[in-house]
Amino acid sequence: MFLLNSHPHHNSPLDPVDAETLGEGGADTVERFLAHRANHAETPLHALPALARELSVGAVHVKDEGHRLGLGSFKALGGAYAVIRLVLEEAERRLGRAVDIAELHSPEAKAVAASMTFACATDGNHGRSVAQGAELVGAKAVIFVHGGVSEARVAAISRFGAEMVRVDGTYDDTVAEAARVAAENRWTIVSDTSWAGYERIPGLVMQGYTAMVREALRRLPEPPTHVFVQAGVGGVAAAVSGHLALTFGDRRPTFTVVDPVRAACIFETARAGHPVKIAHGEPTVMAMLECYDPSLVAWRVLKHVADVFMTVDEQDAIAAMNRLARPSGNDPAIVAGESGGAGLAGLVRAATTPAIRAAVGLDETSRVLLFNTEGATDPERYAELVGMTPAEVIGRRQAQGVTA
Repeated sequence: MFLLNSHPHHNSPLDPVDAETLGEGGADTVERFLAHRANHAETPLHALPALARELSVGAVHVKDEGHRLGLGSFKALGGAYAVIRLVLEEAERRLGRAVDIAELHSPEAKAVAASMTFACATDGNHGRSVAQGAELVGAKAVIFVHGGVSEARVAAISRFGAEMVRVDGTYDDTVAEAARVAAENRWTIVSDTSWAGYERIPGLVMQGYTAMVREALRRLPEPPTHVFVQAGVGGVAAAVSGHLALTFGDRRPTFTVVDPVRAACIFETARAGHPVKIAHGEPTVMAMLECYDPSLVAWRVLKHVADVFMTVDEQDAIAAMNRLARPSGNDPAIVAGESGGAGLAGLVRAATTPAIRAAVGLDETSRVLLFNTEGATDPERYAELVGMTPAEVIGRRQAQGVTA
C-alpha cells in the first residue's frame, strides 16, 4: 500500500514544542549526555554503491545502529537517555539547584536514583534501553512484555537487573498495564509511545534518537534527497523526519514512512487523517514494529513532515535482511534484524514499482539514507531467517576489510 501525505498540516511548521524537542538545541543536549557514557561510540555509516546501481539511484547509505551502546538497536539512544534526564531533574527538585550530567554518579544523585523505579512496556529493544539506563544510574526497572516477546529478548533485558512482567495480549495491552501498575506504585513510566496527557517523556525518548541523524549527516558526502524509515508507533520516524526538516527547511529530503502491512497503524492514521488504533491480526515477523496504536506525539510531527506512507509485507522484510547479509559487489555485509531492514524493504519496493518510484521522485541522481534500526537482537531467529549466524555475516564483512 502507498499513500501521499494529504493532511492539511503537511509542509507547515512543526508545533513549537516539537521543534524545541527535535531541533539543534535538543540534539546538542543528547550528544553532551552521550559523551558521558563509558561505552559510547559513533555507529558506522555504510555506502552501498552496488545496491544503488541495482535500484537505479545515485547512492544508498545505511546508518547501522546494530552497534549502539552494546544493545544492538537505536533504542539504546532513547530510553536510557530519558531515564538519565529524569533522574537529574528529580535531583534538581530535591536539592534545589541545577544538577549537571557530570554529577550523575555523585553521592547526591545516586541517592535520588536509588529511590526511583522506572517502568515501561516493550517488544524488546526499548525495554533493554530503559533497563540499561536504570542500572547505569542505580535505579530500579520493571519491564512489561507480551507473550510474543522471545525468551532471548527477555533474557537480554533481565541481564541489566530489571524485574520482568509477562502480560497477556499485544504490545498495546502491555502499554496499558505498565501505565496502570506504575500509577498504582508511583513509579515513573518511560514509554516510547504517547497518549493524551502523557507526552513529555516520549518526547525525550524521541530526542535521544536525533543523535544518529546528526552522526549520519556529518559522515554523508552530500545531504540525502530521500529517506526511508520504518515505523512502529512512529517515534523513530518522527524523530528522524522532524530533525531533518528543522535542519534543512525547504531543502529537506523526501521522507517515506514504512509500516509492516500486518501492523500498519501509522499508515492507517495517515489515511484517516487522525490517530487510528487498528485491530490486532496475524503477528508480523517485524516484531519490533508490531504496534497497533500510534504515538500521539509522533503523529503530531509526521503529519507535518512525512511525505509518503507505505507498507511492506513479510517477505519484503526477510528479503531485505538477506540482501544486507549477502550484498552485491563490494558492498559491506550488514547484520539487520527482522525490523532493522524494513526501511530498505520500502526502498526496494518503491524503486522497483514504477508508480511509486515516480510519485516519490526516485531517479538516477537520488541519494537515499536508510537506518538499520537493529542488529540480530534474537540471534536464533536471525539465523533461521537468513541461513547464517550473525557471527558468520560479521566474518564476511571482516573478510572484506570492513572492521566496523
